[in-house]
Amino acid sequence: MSSAPGPLDDAAVVHPEGAERDMVLTLDVITPLVDDPETFGRIAAANALSDVYAMGGRPEVALSFVGIPDGVGLDVLEQILHGVADKAREAECGIVGGHSIRDSEPKVGLAVVGSVARDGAWTHRQATAGQKLVLTKALGTGVLAQALRAGAARAEDMDHAVRSMQALNARACAAGLGRGVTAATDVTGYGLLGHLWHMVSASGVAARLDAARVPLLPGALEAAGAGHVPGGSKRNLSYVKAQLRGEESLPPALLTVLADAQTSGGLLLCVPAAQADALVTELGAPAVVIGEIVADEPKTISLG
Repeated sequence: MSSAPGPLDDAAVVHPEGAERDMVLTLDVITPLVDDPETFGRIAAANALSDVYAMGGRPEVALSFVGIPDGVGLDVLEQILHGVADKAREAECGIVGGHSIRDSEPKVGLAVVGSVARDGAWTHRQATAGQKLVLTKALGTGVLAQALRAGAARAEDMDHAVRSMQALNARACAAGLGRGVTAATDVTGYGLLGHLWHMVSASGVAARLDAARVPLLPGALEAAGAGHVPGGSKRNLSYVKAQLRGEESLPPALLTVLADAQTSGGLLLCVPAAQADALVTELGAPAVVIGEIVADEPKTISLG
């Protein structure tokens, strides 16, 4: 199995000469989606670590980055870093250094070095017809965060979103490794449709997506239907529209959420059909089979 990454894979893969495992390297930085500094730190760390899990790897060490505006106290910085360290500790990833700057807007992230089995990375190039698509987290963090900025989000809906964003993808990665996953991505800035298109494009295959089965966070459809849609999510839909088939059959709000830009989203796993149900059972809700890889018109996504 080749581990040569595709052009838009989630992380870089390096083959150190003589090493037993390959290196996985990634960098991710986000701006706040919540007011609580410690929660912001946890989400930022989970989001950055996710790229390693999306390659089938395990995080090893990381460098932290924080941008803090003038006027924000050191107590806030301490809380953010406590959240980052807490999530890294859960991932058994050591933070060995970092850098902070003064910036006009808060920013937090990690540069992560992980490892993966030699020539065993999950890359966008390795999706094959006949595999099932399993999504491990519900969608909607982008539209819900936009609704929050507008003062229109319900507290209980945001609680669901925050719990999802703080959750590591470590368990989903481990389960995928045990069930023969060959290709994966984490659903983040390009939305589900954008990231799925990256995989089918790199692999020269197509996908069929059962839109009604895609798990959604509570309140996500309502937020999208009310027009609380980030600019990035709108651009995502334009980005993939030419590759979609059957999108006119979907309610506009649902199509919007399928393209919604996510923060710390779940893994989208290409798993052998015979292992898909067992993988979903092992992970439990909200993980679900949402479609399949097929040998139709290459580089397209059929929606139904």
